[in-house]
Amino acid sequence: MSKVVVGMSGGVDSSVAAYLLKEQGYDVIGVTMQLWEGEDSEGNCCGLTAAEDARAVAAKIGIPHYVFNFKKVFKESVIDYFVKEYLQGETPNPCIACNRYVKWEALLHRAMELGADYIATGHYANIVRHPVTGRYTIKTAGNKDQSYALYNLTQEQLSKTLMPDGAYEKSEIREIAEKIGLRVANKPDSQDICFVPDGNYGEFIKENSDAVISQGDFVDMNGNVIGRHKGITNYTIGQRKGLGIALGIPAYVTEIDRENNRVVIGTNEDLFKNNVLIKHYNYMGHEKIEGEVRCYGKLRYNQKKAPCIIRHKGDYIEAVFDEPQRAVTPGQAAVFYDEEYVLGGGVITREKM
Repeated sequence: MSKVVVGMSGGVDSSVAAYLLKEQGYDVIGVTMQLWEGEDSEGNCCGLTAAEDARAVAAKIGIPHYVFNFKKVFKESVIDYFVKEYLQGETPNPCIACNRYVKWEALLHRAMELGADYIATGHYANIVRHPVTGRYTIKTAGNKDQSYALYNLTQEQLSKTLMPDGAYEKSEIREIAEKIGLRVANKPDSQDICFVPDGNYGEFIKENSDAVISQGDFVDMNGNVIGRHKGITNYTIGQRKGLGIALGIPAYVTEIDRENNRVVIGTNEDLFKNNVLIKHYNYMGHEKIEGEVRCYGKLRYNQKKAPCIIRHKGDYIEAVFDEPQRAVTPGQAAVFYDEEYVLGGGVITREKM
């Protein structure tokens, strides 16, 4: 009997994943990762409520449950990264870093020490072999597909991971939870960034950094000063609300100029571009890019896949989209697909073409 360690956040997805694997005949161990001692709430995957809910689910379905302390690796790989990137004028995605370095790298290492064959999560995605290359990759799943946030996993991590929820829709997972009497059946989904529950990123960065965050100039697309900003960590590309300037037309953040401590303001039309430069590319479904590869790209979690080509450009990967994409944001992920299979992805960079 294969042994699997399931990362249980106390939510309905990971709870049902543990149940499904037990029903499939696996020797299942439930593990909750203690990551952050912040504000606790029902929708927070990091707090005490999460561990209590996971423990209750484990008891209900008849599996052992443990709590692992991953606070150190979470701070180094997720929080410190989050703060550093915002100070650089970028908008990072901490959930992607957490997936790669905490929910997989750290958990997989600990699971192997326990003699497990696999780890498992409640993500809505499917781990398969690419039909052409034979490499491990992720195949999209249902209406809650989470493949975008998983592009950074390695071949080894994918080979030792199970994602049973990928075969179901979210509504079906809740129905299973209700049918077997789990108290988390209707629990709200966890927040996107668990360690900033109030969404005030600027204040969080100020409290968790020694850096001096100074006010600076708002400038228009021609470099003319049109106001003062509160510090670049308070802004992101495409932002419209909270700017505190009145131009008589809808105004949006189009660029964060960290070197000059300026925030560039423009119109909605100024937010669109075809070419995107990507760093730290992770190969998944393909092992290399030769010439130009036609595929589909996503630059936001909730964005639809858009046709494009990708190719090498020096040390980077360049994506050229058939249609201009809105609010291309440095620090966010760019993920590329061969129809329903993840080819790979990386991080949108501030470097100029």
